[in-house]
Amino acid sequence: MPSPSNIYSRKNILVTGGAGFIGSHLCDELIKKYNVICIDNFSSSKVDNINHLFENPNFEFIKHDISKPINLDELHELDKFKVKFHGLQEIYHLACPTSPKNFNQLRIKTLHTNGLGTINVLELARKYKAKILLASSAVVYGPRYKEALNYTEDYQGYVNFTGPRSCYDEGKRFSETAVITYKDMYNLDTKIARIFRTYGPRLLLFDGHMIPDFVLQALNNRPLIIYGDANFTTSLCYIADIIEGLIKLMKSKEAGPFNFGHYQEYKMNDIAEKILTMTGSQSKIEFKKSLLFMTPLGLPDISLVKEKIGWYPLISLDVGLEKTIEYVKAGQNVLQPLLWKYEKEESE
Repeated sequence: MPSPSNIYSRKNILVTGGAGFIGSHLCDELIKKYNVICIDNFSSSKVDNINHLFENPNFEFIKHDISKPINLDELHELDKFKVKFHGLQEIYHLACPTSPKNFNQLRIKTLHTNGLGTINVLELARKYKAKILLASSAVVYGPRYKEALNYTEDYQGYVNFTGPRSCYDEGKRFSETAVITYKDMYNLDTKIARIFRTYGPRLLLFDGHMIPDFVLQALNNRPLIIYGDANFTTSLCYIADIIEGLIKLMKSKEAGPFNFGHYQEYKMNDIAEKILTMTGSQSKIEFKKSLLFMTPLGLPDISLVKEKIGWYPLISLDVGLEKTIEYVKAGQNVLQPLLWKYEKEESE
């Protein structure tokens, strides 16, 4: 693959899972300076997240299941980016179903994406000699065993590799193993980001993520549903901070793995109460059976990523929630039918 010459003014960057919550926000930021190729199959994402990018000449969307091989050189829609000659310079591998409510139905897709999908993306990185960043997850540390435990990157944890969650949890561990193996065997420039719970605009509604549901429920004076009890706690990092961290890691000479998340612990019950106050809602809080995918995880120790690349979250919970509330308010007329549909399904 020939080295890119100076006539190419913009890098070609591939984002797998680019129509997802994190992926779409990443595409928004990258498109400001680079050509962005977004790959997604909408298994746990939606086209609405990237509709605003379709008219941008520096953006191209490819609907494809990354667990199946793909030859970018043969895609005529990428001729404008001269991929066959210019290649790819960077790959952000974010593809993986993340649907708490539909987790069981997506277990085979999750298995294929973490295994075959990661190998296929690494083969693209190998072909084009591109830098590759894997979006891994806090789940590689296993479940929380102590209250408010802050995990450092050298903590190996315990993951049940034969349990119902293993396609995701052990799958993410396998993805990291694959990245490290390709780095060692093919001298690839690889990076690993372990992302903890993240929130903000575009997070799927009524899929078990809770925070976007809280906002829409509060604005419509409906009960706020918590999947778990009043003691359910988690870390929460606003999406813009995560995007800044991923781009910063890609630009750096560091490989990681690094934790990306907020080091504070929040009770989901307190978050719901805060949203009720911020929206002036009279809604009540209700508790339902916990979801397999939404289990209590540890908290991130971010001292290493702060030291190595100077990243730490800047956006406070109040500011992040306010931005999320503004987003939901702006689209409330479109989103309200989803609330009615959700309530109908819950009552059946």
